Amino acid sequence: MSSVLDNPKATIQEVATTQPRAQTDGFHLVIDALKLNGIETIYGLPGIPITDLTRMLQAEGMRMISFRHEQHAGNAAAAAGFLTAKPGICLTVSAPGFLNGLTALANATVNCFPMILISGSSEREIVDLAQGDYEEMDQLNVAKPFCKAAFRILHAQDIGVGIARAIRTALSGRPGGVYLDLPAKLFPQTMDAEAGRNSLIKVVDPAPKQLPAPESVQRALDLIKGAKRPLILLGKGAAYARADAEIRAFVEKSGIPYLPMSMAKGLLPDTHVQSAGAARSYVLAEADVVVLVGARLNWLLSHGKGKTWGAEKGAKQFVQIDISPTEMDSNVPIAAPLVGDIGSCVSALLAGMGKDFPKPPSGWTGGIAERRDKNLTKMAGTLAADPSPMNFHSALSAIRDKFKERPDMILVNEGANTLDFGRSIIDMYEPRKRLDCGTWGIMGIGMGFAVAAAVETGKPVIAVEGDSAFGFSGMEVETICRYNLPVCIVVFNNNGVYKGTDRNLGGGADPAPTVFVKGAKYELMMEAFGGKGVVANTRQELAKALDEAVASGRPTLINAIIDETAGTESGRITSLNPAKASKT
Repeated sequence: MSSVLDNPKATIQEVATTQPRAQTDGFHLVIDALKLNGIETIYGLPGIPITDLTRMLQAEGMRMISFRHEQHAGNAAAAAGFLTAKPGICLTVSAPGFLNGLTALANATVNCFPMILISGSSEREIVDLAQGDYEEMDQLNVAKPFCKAAFRILHAQDIGVGIARAIRTALSGRPGGVYLDLPAKLFPQTMDAEAGRNSLIKVVDPAPKQLPAPESVQRALDLIKGAKRPLILLGKGAAYARADAEIRAFVEKSGIPYLPMSMAKGLLPDTHVQSAGAARSYVLAEADVVVLVGARLNWLLSHGKGKTWGAEKGAKQFVQIDISPTEMDSNVPIAAPLVGDIGSCVSALLAGMGKDFPKPPSGWTGGIAERRDKNLTKMAGTLAADPSPMNFHSALSAIRDKFKERPDMILVNEGANTLDFGRSIIDMYEPRKRLDCGTWGIMGIGMGFAVAAAVETGKPVIAVEGDSAFGFSGMEVETICRYNLPVCIVVFNNNGVYKGTDRNLGGGADPAPTVFVKGAKYELMMEAFGGKGVVANTRQELAKALDEAVASGRPTLINAIIDETAGTESGRITSLNPAKASKT
């Protein structure tokens, strides 16, 4: 076996011809450890030193979804983690490939998606002496600031332990990203096959229930009971928790209006009578007690303070349900922290409410209903307009209608205006059917999320993309075609970032930084790889193309031509743009 051990980049054939039947190797121990823990699909790219591992994964019955860029494979793994509550696995080559996957790993950690980035790497003795190996990098220490934990496996007998630790860390407590470093020399290491099997670990109960303290439950109930203007705010953590029935029962039994964050939409239908989505500004400013269920008071919620929250009207009081005690008081005081898993906490609140729990005052719920109905009526008029060329509202109205017809589909949504308008216009009816850029607000998640959604659910996927956002991951249309996935991409083409009308302030020949090639034919990208490309100039054409794409199940790209003047600078976060904010 010395010839194989001396050559960590040996091919499958070389390993197979030199390996005794009674032994196993690092390749197969990695595969067996993943399969033992219910991992069926890997997202990644082949290359040194993991090419043969990708081949063996397929040979052993696992699904290997190979991308064109590691970042998008990592995004797919992160989305798979959210959709399945099992760690999504991204497999990359060393150094540059690892770095490409690192953005997705960091995003998964910030978004609380369970994901494991597994990367091949150079040998420790070469890295530590900086001797200049192929793609040499101390990947373990580079990864540590961007994930929950980072582990390295050096010996075949430790593969079971290493993978088990990675899985448990990704899933336990607040889910997140984990890095697992596999040096090239690990894969051809051999050991006795029976000893290898015995070294593997099936992770048991990686995310056990964490019950809230009874006194914490009572404190929260007392605060809610005394509220004059209570509000329930649902975050994507509530969607991940899969406590759908408990959350719905709590909302409906309490009678409290609720507001879903974008990836929590569909936990209850957006058309539910208690939904305050169409009166968001009003309820955030006016509520006196806010129950946070799997939501964090970060920038998406103005950190729980300021004008958004009606600061001039007095301090809010918050009930916060979170698995992590350190999240409490991160921005504002939390009057009633409930530390535990969401299902257990909500169930405890339900049990403590009894039969005669008071409903919110009618003046509060009636005021919300009045504003909601007024805003929905105004929105309906806007959506009914049919301008030529389309604007964001008219184009999104066609997509909205399709999701009303097919609520089981998955929506992926990213962009600036495309995202902002999309989350307020497209109603969701079922949980975990909407994926977007989430907590970090980054672009480029679109194609990775779309691939994972199609692979993991088998449902039709509609990816609604701004033309700028699509540019980050557009080459993955080839991946979508290669695996023949039921993904329909709708590119909102307004010729630029935000809009296509900017001018070069210096008067030179170069276009403005925010302007793209006019009349870009994005649909031809899909046709180049065997999918279907369509141009939609009107809402009717867009609706027809959506119908055909969903019915066919074929990879489709719809180039939706949008009025290039329709967008606004930075979407709804203009306040974060220093130049714009200084003028307000």
